[in-house]
Amino acid sequence: MDAIEKAIRNALEKGNAEDRAFRERVYRSAFAALDRALQANPGVTVEVAIKRRKAIQAKIAEIESEFLPAVPDVGPQVDAPAAGPAAAAAPAIEIGDTAPPAVAVDGPAQPASDAPRSRVLPVVPDIMPDATLPGAPAIDMSSPAASGAAAEVAPDRDERRIRGRRLPLTAIFFTVTLLAAIGIGLFFAMQTGVFKTAAQLDTAPPEAPPTVEDDDFTPADGANAPAKPGAVDQSRDWINVFSPADPTHVAAPSDAKAEVMKDDTGPFLRIRSGASGSAIAFDVGQGVLEKLAGKHAVFDIIARAEDGKDTQISVDCNFGELGDCGRKRYAVGQQRNEYLFDVQFPNKRPGSAGTIAVNSDFDKQGKAVNIYEIRVSIEP
Repeated sequence: MDAIEKAIRNALEKGNAEDRAFRERVYRSAFAALDRALQANPGVTVEVAIKRRKAIQAKIAEIESEFLPAVPDVGPQVDAPAAGPAAAAAPAIEIGDTAPPAVAVDGPAQPASDAPRSRVLPVVPDIMPDATLPGAPAIDMSSPAASGAAAEVAPDRDERRIRGRRLPLTAIFFTVTLLAAIGIGLFFAMQTGVFKTAAQLDTAPPEAPPTVEDDDFTPADGANAPAKPGAVDQSRDWINVFSPADPTHVAAPSDAKAEVMKDDTGPFLRIRSGASGSAIAFDVGQGVLEKLAGKHAVFDIIARAEDGKDTQISVDCNFGELGDCGRKRYAVGQQRNEYLFDVQFPNKRPGSAGTIAVNSDFDKQGKAVNIYEIRVSIEP
């Protein structure tokens, strides 16, 4: 049993695992924990983030299938509807402002030929859970092992047990620190000649200590140097979907606003959804969809919230004959960031252009979001 499965099953044992609502809270808690771990590590690449989310999604589907009865062959699998009014009361998540973006897991409808025939597939929640998670066990993915592909459930502990375990760790830390200080002191004493006898002392004039110029330093192995955040993405072959330089392919309903603006972060399109929750639509050209047909594509929305007003955005897609992208939700903070989602397109010829609709404030409080760019790349 791998770490992901063990963590989720341990969390399920803390409540009524037969209750589907409880299981869903546990799954959402696992996704939220993974997001926090990824956000705490800005060096995680897009490819690694997608693989980690897919690993948890696959494990959740495997666990959830054990709670569903087998059914006879029916037609193609129909995806569950997008989150509606009931989702507004879903559990809350804690998301850092500087987090790399969280990638949503739901995608276009699965072809009938690929649908399983022996068991109903479970519904796996979006990568961004709802606002609250009452009653769900806490899941921690802050450790390197857990953020790689597993999750650790943080069980309740008695305060006296915690105090008892801190004492050995404190003693070990103190001992190691003391030994390190003694070692440094001995090394310094040997270098300065404290232990030398009078006969061994060097009476020659002191020489200037050698120095190392910054420009002379060359790493032994440049390949092992850590990659800067976003450096891997620079090599991607991005296809532009939207740029503030051409806002003519943006449609805003009567109660919504879209304005091209510029500040020290660069030009952007500030969108603000209306009181009805209407979204602003960005055109995806037919030529772009023809390049994506039959391919696995990753969309990237580069955005940040209006100053002092963090918000939650929702994203929906309509690619015509090529399907959609499911409904996505992201927490957008004050820092310019990338919000990614992937889509597996069917091998069809699109008959028309498509759209990506963005609601700037899922809570309908009139908050705005700045859109710097929308782009897409094809996965190899």
